[in-house]
Amino acid sequence: MQRRRLLQAATGLAAPVWPALAATPRFAVQGHQFLLDGQPFQIRAGELHYPRIPRGCWRDRLRKLKALGLNTVSAYVFWNAHEPEPGRHDFSAGLDVAAFIRLAAEEGLWVALRPGPYVCAEWEGGGLPAWLLAGGDVPPRSTDPRYLGPVRQWLQRLGRELAPLLVDQGGPILLTQVENEYGTYGKDAAYLQAQQQALRDAGFSGLLYTADPAKHLAEGSIPGVVAGINFGAHERAEAEFATRERLRPDGPAFCSELWCGWFDAAGALHETTAVATLTDSLRHMQQHGHSFSLYMAHGGTNFGFSAGANWDRKGYQPMVASYDYDAPLDEAGRPTPKFDAVRALLAQHLPASAFGPMPAPEAAISLPRFALHESAALAPLLGAAITADAPCTLDSLGQWQGMMRYRHRSEAPLRGPLVFGEVRDYAWVQADGRLLGTLDRRLGETTLTVDLPAGSTLDVWVDTTGRCHYGRNLGRDQKGLLGPVTLDGQPLVGWTHHGLPLQTLTALRFDAIPKAGPACHRGHFTLEKTGYTFLDLRGWGRGYVWVNGHLLGRHWQVGPQRAMYVPAEWLQAGRNEVIVLDLHEGGVRQLAASPRQIWDRPGAAL
Repeated sequence: MQRRRLLQAATGLAAPVWPALAATPRFAVQGHQFLLDGQPFQIRAGELHYPRIPRGCWRDRLRKLKALGLNTVSAYVFWNAHEPEPGRHDFSAGLDVAAFIRLAAEEGLWVALRPGPYVCAEWEGGGLPAWLLAGGDVPPRSTDPRYLGPVRQWLQRLGRELAPLLVDQGGPILLTQVENEYGTYGKDAAYLQAQQQALRDAGFSGLLYTADPAKHLAEGSIPGVVAGINFGAHERAEAEFATRERLRPDGPAFCSELWCGWFDAAGALHETTAVATLTDSLRHMQQHGHSFSLYMAHGGTNFGFSAGANWDRKGYQPMVASYDYDAPLDEAGRPTPKFDAVRALLAQHLPASAFGPMPAPEAAISLPRFALHESAALAPLLGAAITADAPCTLDSLGQWQGMMRYRHRSEAPLRGPLVFGEVRDYAWVQADGRLLGTLDRRLGETTLTVDLPAGSTLDVWVDTTGRCHYGRNLGRDQKGLLGPVTLDGQPLVGWTHHGLPLQTLTALRFDAIPKAGPACHRGHFTLEKTGYTFLDLRGWGRGYVWVNGHLLGRHWQVGPQRAMYVPAEWLQAGRNEVIVLDLHEGGVRQLAASPRQIWDRPGAAL
């Protein structure tokens, strides 16, 4: 009764009544603990993201969670990956989330499901589809029917895939998250309740939970729903749980995200955290029997266009292709010192039967340096011409990623400051094929001084990086050129748009004649046997890398990532093809590969 009064005083809400979701639910809450089949159960989870891991490696990574002493895998579901266009759903190949969850069950792991629809996760747009927010006028994470209607439709579709895998249906999904860290974003209780109802209507009938930093529990949690807390390994677990006890004294003590490391932003140094900070937090939780989830247990890779962008006091910070996260398992799935330290700590508290066998190491390969002898201009990839007085965003033209070429032909001389309203996210500006300069959104660059004769053709190649997954621009991060373009204070009118979504490169025509940037460069290498590797991109500029048709992700000379992870399953015995799109001219036009990622670290030489 005292705890009920404390809760009502702290939140202004009546103390929750934990719902009986089934006559005898297998997974439930009793007091301050979880119960599985009527017995106390500690969630020991590790976060894995199925699209960030090659499908052929799913079982290996899940087995390594078991070897670490964990009993649960925590996993986001990425709406924009599954519904790239309205009504067109993809649950195939590496997006077969139901297959991933069934595989977890085969490996003896339970599942904490995190369907969002907003997930953050340093993922493109936080998982929200660009098509949903293309106009910038739909308020994300709100009860606005333009947002909530598509959300409900998406969750209904997801429920058809995953509701049969709930624990009370004989599956491994123990609990499902409502939204994600909403307390750091807003305080609309009606919105959270609408999200909760949308999950129920979609068939997610099991135990629900929220996840927020402890200090935001009042805004982000729901009475009657388990309140998880998220915090970094460098923060004192004792203090975080004390805050939780003050704000939500009911329900199990559950760290829904214990941040084992941190993400990497373009132009920064590689993020690392000390092993001891992780084990100190984990030791406290083990001593008190708290449930926890390691974020990330294994980060993996932001393949394709999936890397997002942060927005905080430092401004716009696009993520790199690697999502290594300084986690217990590195980008290639190899154990790090954190893995060994966590396993040793858990072994002090758990029986030997809690630890599965460690899988054999995966094969790795190296490649001696080889040249990319062939080049191709990007012109064959250009989409149909679209004309307008002022530049249009990619979003307004129905393109969600890749590049756009903006062209202006002038009958008059072009002299003076050329000013763009905003560049999202990187512009390569040419006149009649000659480079005038580049503009980088991270640096707030919007102006070039030009002096061009009459009849000049001005080309602005705009390349995108990730849409904001967190911060003030969430849902308003449209891409391309925003606002008017002025020359010496006067609007520059008359633009032709050609899109390059980069979904396929089959139209390219390669030959041995070197091409100035922007261009694609192709080379081949031959393998006797396959294995994972990292392509060394030092000496290149900015662009994208494909191996045998698979888009590895974005590369950029600003670092901190200098090599690109290539999964073994994307290679083949015999001849293999690599294509590098580079905006920049010159460069080494060579590659090599080895089993190591190359990072810019404090004091490291390039």
